[in-house]
Amino acid sequence: MERLPLDKTNVEQGLAKLVLTVIELLRQLMERQAMRKVDSGLLSDDQLEELGLTLMKLEEKMLELKIIFGLEHEELNIELGPLGKLL
Repeated sequence: MERLPLDKTNVEQGLAKLVLTVIELLRQLMERQAMRKVDSGLLSDDQLEELGLTLMKLEEKMLELKIIFGLEHEELNIELGPLGKLL
């Protein structure tokens, strides 16, 4: 019987990849929703600025976490079989 090569590094990186993939998916959805709100013209200048800063901070944190766990953006775009790529 062949054993799976499990070690702490593989488990941590696999978990980090999964979590960061979900966060990236949510970030992209939030960005699309934000753009719809911007296009609607319903946001004040202060709300626009806060929204922009929030999205920038989230993107910066994602970049930082990808560096920490040694992941490239392409690695977060996991294959879903017949459904294609996630992102």
